[in-house]
Amino acid sequence: MRPIRYTDEMINEFKRDGYWTDEVFSDFWRRNAMELGDREALVDSKYRVTWKQAWKMLNNLACAWVDMGIPKDSRIIIQAPNSVYGFISRIAADRAGLISLTVYPYLREKELVYMVERTGAVAVAIPHIYRKFNYLEMYRELQKTSPQLKYFFLFDEEVPDGAPEGSFSLFKLANRDVDKSKYGMLDERKFNACYDVGLLTSTTGTTGLPKLVEWPIASRVCTSKARVDIWRLTKDDITMAIAPHAGGAAGTLTYFAAPLIGAKTVMMEEFDPEGALRLIEKEKATAIGVVPTHLVRMLEADETKYDLSSLRFIRSAGGYLPPQVAEEAERRFRATITSDLGTQDVGSVSGCTIDDPGEIRRRTVGRMLPGNKVRLLDDDGKEVPDGEPGQLWFRGPHAPAGYYRDPESTAPVFDANGWTTTGDIVKSEDGCLWIMGRSKDMIIRGGQNIYPAEIEGILNEHPAVANVAIVGYPDREMGERACACVVLKAGATFSKEEMVGFLKEKKLAAFKLPERLEIVDALPTVGDSGKVDKKVLKAEIEKKVSGGEE
Repeated sequence: MRPIRYTDEMINEFKRDGYWTDEVFSDFWRRNAMELGDREALVDSKYRVTWKQAWKMLNNLACAWVDMGIPKDSRIIIQAPNSVYGFISRIAADRAGLISLTVYPYLREKELVYMVERTGAVAVAIPHIYRKFNYLEMYRELQKTSPQLKYFFLFDEEVPDGAPEGSFSLFKLANRDVDKSKYGMLDERKFNACYDVGLLTSTTGTTGLPKLVEWPIASRVCTSKARVDIWRLTKDDITMAIAPHAGGAAGTLTYFAAPLIGAKTVMMEEFDPEGALRLIEKEKATAIGVVPTHLVRMLEADETKYDLSSLRFIRSAGGYLPPQVAEEAERRFRATITSDLGTQDVGSVSGCTIDDPGEIRRRTVGRMLPGNKVRLLDDDGKEVPDGEPGQLWFRGPHAPAGYYRDPESTAPVFDANGWTTTGDIVKSEDGCLWIMGRSKDMIIRGGQNIYPAEIEGILNEHPAVANVAIVGYPDREMGERACACVVLKAGATFSKEEMVGFLKEKKLAAFKLPERLEIVDALPTVGDSGKVDKKVLKAEIEKKVSGGEE
């Protein structure tokens, strides 16, 4: 299945320049099985698997899928909690030439009926029951409107009584005895890393249904190699998924990057702060993947009860991490925090190295990844001077092919030459990108632009503030005004007068001062992604304003 956007000219350019190769992800698992066979590859609360065992399991599972007659390029949805068999199913799909879509466990019928129908998925890999929810029953219902969905592969060791036809224990399929000579048929189904769609991802999205994004594997391998370099990952690292591996916060570190150099991955199925610290100590984790919410909650625990000396760096993504929270986490956990920029829609843009100074790592998203080109443009499409804010446009080998089988929706996102925008307003200083805010979140007050991230960054330095989001609300006179939605630290108080006085001390221009303050218990997020859902905040504020609330 040819990626919809990449032309032969683009592919040849990225291959010629050394950014794209013919490697697929299962190639690295094969190499690790040969070179690191008896070293552990995957760990969860129930299973511990070596590279040699993992290679056998994923091949056995891939062979089972081929034996069942599932054609190459068929789509499989993997709805997996953090688990060994969630990983095995993902890499087995790569090995069998099946296009996988890995989604968060919290998704339900509304999103999944669209995904099953849109992809034409013939199979799902799921738990029977997880967090007291019956996934098998949900997909049995979805099958009624999507009859092409024929196979239910369960992470359970046994198929439950009454399961629908086509239900199999993924555990048993992966652990059965298979003649290794059959592995050769899998080589014949190998994806072309550059010319085939190899996997799908879904956008988080704050409105409507998630979009599905298609990727050639070469693009994801390219980005994974870049992350390995800036994180200084080695085979001796022990990575840990605290956030769901289905998302970028943990998935980029554990599923995509770690196997490239043979680093072990540990998975935490159910997050709790004490449990996370305990697991870091037990497994001697050197790198963890979290969303900011996880980090904030871990800081509420007493970390001195645990030996965290193994921890080298923390990959926080999926939402804004206040600089003072990052600084506190680095001090207390004695680990470096990295930051970067990228989206599921347009790909990976930039990143900080773990060797960058703290100010760079905590306040910028680093430098462009190898091969990426950047332009910062004003509202008229002209490049802005260095140090001035502009909308970020970039082009490079780290981007997806576009929206799945949808050239009409893809065309407005990528131009014919591959240029696209994240929608961020940024400024560039000394090669580093400073995020000023999202163009769609920008507030226009009386014709003057207000970039929320600038104000959020300052307010997050206030000792009473635990978290903050700046959003606009309609105003007859000014068009829009700014509201600060603030989460306070335990026992703290904060008034509008204090807020304004603090911002004035920081020399913030008067037109940027928020004219409304809302104290909230927590900022709403999009599912488990950790991203603040500003749409919800704006709706709540607009309701209060229209109702005359001061």
